[in-house]
Amino acid sequence: MPSVILGLALLAFWLYCLFDVITTPDPVIRNLPKLLWILIVVFLAAIGGVFWFLFGRPRAPGSTAGPYGPQGAFGTRQDAPRGGVPRGPDDDPEFLRHLERRLRDDD
Repeated sequence: MPSVILGLALLAFWLYCLFDVITTPDPVIRNLPKLLWILIVVFLAAIGGVFWFLFGRPRAPGSTAGPYGPQGAFGTRQDAPRGGVPRGPDDDPEFLRHLERRLRDDD
């Protein structure tokens, strides 16, 4: 019975890692190309999943490690909030100032 539980846990971990590799955008994957990471996870199962987490998966948002300094896992814009998600126009003070000027000029 414990071996069945361990087997199911390893299968779940393997499927999670495979899904994670497949859905991660190419530019943020570290060290190897995406196709190679898929092959590593598929053929090395649990060990490949551990390698993916340690060496291939994007770093957590706010991490300062890496050649480009602090940036989120998916972000490269300096003005984007933590995590790299671009701000909406209503969150951008410059846009709001410009909008107020346009409204004043139209009156």
